[in-house]
This record gives sequence, C-alpha cells and structure tokens, in this order.
Amino acid sequence: MAKRTIDKAKAAKKDEFYTQLEDINNELRYYTEHFRGKTVLCNCDDPRVSNFFAYFAYNFEFLGLKKLITTCYKNQDMDLFSQNKCESAVYLEYMGDKNGNSIPDAEEIGVKPLKGDGDFRSKECIELLKEADIVVTNPPFSLFREYVAQLMEYDKKFLIIGNQNNATYKEIFPLIQNNCIWLGYKTGDMSFKVPQNYEIRETRSWQDENGQRWRSLGNICWYTNLDIKKRHEDFPMFKKYTPNEYPHYINYDAIEVSKTENIPYDYDGIMGVPITFLDKYNPEQFEIIGIGNGGELGIECGVSANLTAEQCAALFHEDKSFRRGKLCFRDKNGKLKGCFARVLIRKRQ
Repeated sequence: MAKRTIDKAKAAKKDEFYTQLEDINNELRYYTEHFRGKTVLCNCDDPRVSNFFAYFAYNFEFLGLKKLITTCYKNQDMDLFSQNKCESAVYLEYMGDKNGNSIPDAEEIGVKPLKGDGDFRSKECIELLKEADIVVTNPPFSLFREYVAQLMEYDKKFLIIGNQNNATYKEIFPLIQNNCIWLGYKTGDMSFKVPQNYEIRETRSWQDENGQRWRSLGNICWYTNLDIKKRHEDFPMFKKYTPNEYPHYINYDAIEVSKTENIPYDYDGIMGVPITFLDKYNPEQFEIIGIGNGGELGIECGVSANLTAEQCAALFHEDKSFRRGKLCFRDKNGKLKGCFARVLIRKRQ
C-alpha cells in the first residue's frame, strides 16, 4: 500500500472498530487447544478496555496461558475512543491469578510505558511480537496487508479479523493458495463500536439508547494459520455437471459455478467459484489454481483461452470487463457476461 494511502487512513481515524466480546467468544471457543502454555499478544487494542484483553484475562487459567500481553496506540486515557492524542502508549502484562479469586485484579496486571506511540510496526512493539506465540486482535482495516506481512515475516501463529475481500489482495491470496493462512469459523455481518465522530449513514450504522455509535460490516471473517477441524471437513456436492448449466469462460479454460453449493461432483476440470468458497475450502478435497477478478489479480484476455489479438480486441469493444481482467462467458442468449471475482479451483483426484 502506498505511504500516502496509509497516512491518509491514519489521519482520518477510520480504523477504530471495537470488537464485541460475544463475537470474540463465538470464534475462539474452537481454538482452546492451541493456547495452552502460550504467550498471547493483542497488539492493536487499548488493553484496559479491550474485549480481547477481557476474554484472555478472564479465561487465563481455563486456557492454560503462560502470559498475556496487550498494547495500545497513542492512548493513556481510559476513554475507549481517546482520539489517540497522547504521543506515548502503554502495554499490559498479565501472568494469571495470584490471590485465588479467579479474577484479573488491578494489582495483578502490570502496566508498563512504551517509549513510542505503540504502533505495531515500531521497534519496541516488534520486540513484544517476537516474545509472543500467538497474536489475536482486530488490526486496522486500512493496514491489513502490512499487518499480515509482519506476522508472516516473524513466523507467528495468529487469529485476526478482516474482510473476506481481503483474500483477493495480491499479497494475501497467494498465502491462501499455498495454505499458509485460511479462514476461521465465523463469516458474515459483524457489529463494532465506533467513535462519536463516525457519521451515521442510512444503512449499517446507528446510535443506541446510551448514545454509543455502531457500525455493521458485511463479509467479515477471521483469518488464521491455526489448524482447525473445519478445514478438514469435506464439502458435500450434489449437483451433476451439464454444459448448459455451467458455461465455459471465454478467456480462461474453466467453467462458471455461480454458487458454491452448486459445485458439480462429476467435473474434474478447473471451475470458477465465488470468493465465499474460501469459507468451505478443504485443501485435501480441492486445489486452488488461481483467481480471476476485476482488481489486482485479473485474468488477461488470451492468456489461457488461446484467443488471438484480434479476438481480444473484439471482446474489449463488446464489453470493457475484459480490460479489467474479469472472467467472462456468454449466457444462453449469447450476451457477454462478466464475473467480478472467481476463485479457480479443481477437485483433487
């Protein structure tokens, strides 16, 4: 991501989406065996009010954690939305219950200052990252690529929140294709607390009876590299392949499957399926070949369909979708159709 874009996102303060405890609990209950004896880092939170801190602190003994570390960005104010005006930050360390009441009391939590602003990319926060075994948080949406790149660079296990469309990024999709990361259990709408300076729109935002503002985002999912039972479960297939129901792409040697549930059980070639397929992906059942979309990882005309330059030019004239790298086919009436994004898969034999 260009530096100008990053700076613009930070200046706009539009990355403050605070996760509900219920959403954290609903996902993390599937991962309990991964945490025993581990140091957990939540490095994109205000630890004194973060629900990620609350979840791990109150479940410290149940999970068998070794240590919990949480950091915050430019925030030494107890206000959840402090506007990050302070130029320094703090981090918290929790080593478990000491007085036997099974509650993380204030005197059991070590509050330590950070020299810098608490940015996850700072040297002192990277040192905390090196100490951690597993990272669990809701990273800034605008910095998702950079955040994941850092986790991969330091070879960390993680469970983080992102948008399902993040999977189409040129930095993220190869990681999914090569089974370095995958989607967790919960996918769909998720509601977040947001600061008061976030405008209330006509849809997906509101203010509750206490004056707290909320924002609902669709297609939110969890990304992880912790192995889970879900990714080893076979996806059931009931549809039989017919040429009429599954048109062939013009610009790629594959068939169009408009819905994940319609993947034919008897087709052995390459298929284009919606991005939502990644929520059902079992690497032992399917192989991911690539992706064709209108963004960073488009399919160029002629690359895999043996089309001539003249044929490509004619298609460009007919529908500009080809210039955007979409996978395209003709419907039963001969009209050129373009699919915005398709994951290209093949059944494993």
